[in-house]
Amino acid sequence: MHTIWKGAISFGLVNIPVRMYAATEDKGISMRMVHNVCGGPITYARTCKNCEVPVQNDAIVRGYEFQPGRYVTFEKEELDRLGGERSRAIEIQDFVDLSEIDPVYFQKTYYLGPGDTGANAYNLLYHALKNTGKIGIANITLRNKSSLAAIRLVDNCIAMETIFFPDEIRPASAVPNLVENAEVSDKELNMAEMLIGQLSTDFEPKKYEDVYRQRVKDAIDAKVAGEEITVQPDAPTTNVIDLMAALQASLDQVTDKPAPKKKTGKGKKRTETASG
Repeated sequence: MHTIWKGAISFGLVNIPVRMYAATEDKGISMRMVHNVCGGPITYARTCKNCEVPVQNDAIVRGYEFQPGRYVTFEKEELDRLGGERSRAIEIQDFVDLSEIDPVYFQKTYYLGPGDTGANAYNLLYHALKNTGKIGIANITLRNKSSLAAIRLVDNCIAMETIFFPDEIRPASAVPNLVENAEVSDKELNMAEMLIGQLSTDFEPKKYEDVYRQRVKDAIDAKVAGEEITVQPDAPTTNVIDLMAALQASLDQVTDKPAPKKKTGKGKKRTETASG
């Protein structure tokens, strides 16, 4: 794995040198913009609107538009200095239960490995988190952006999950057409709960596949080979409008399949769960 950041976890007076690695990767199929006349790739040049000339990277600074057309600018070094020592530190402020954090707060996951020194302190924090079942809430500055972070365990590794600040979460109450205290039919509710029960199982991520990505890949391979592309039509949808009829049809469909297997709960209970 490629190291994308080096710093330290700190809690109390304990300082643990760590290296950061991306825990996820985008497996989407990347496509270029192409001219449909000649097949040439489209390029995008960074151009100054005033000078109307391309601008090289070493002549670009960050700017904040405080009035229309007026900017205050910052060199990269200025922004780095504003981050101070925190730009290289993951400062744990509190330890909480993972279940207390709503998944809407989570952004991106990173793995934290031991630095060149401090392996003993790293292992100490790992076992302390494992035994207490707690996660750390920390401050961190990454790429000139301050963020909250959750320090937790993933398998046998310490991981960091960046999380939004509370004022970055839009209130759900702002969603249009929400109905408060809406009444539902007891019969419909009972059938919906039965359907959920029939479809309930343990989360097994390996069983989920990116069907669209595979279809695109197959189409690319076919085009490269000069084959004619045929798209498999989607299964016909039913025109069931009545909610009760839709629920009953759904129950009939799932009851014809074997019931999902659920774990018995035997064995050692895990102290951490995925954030989703």
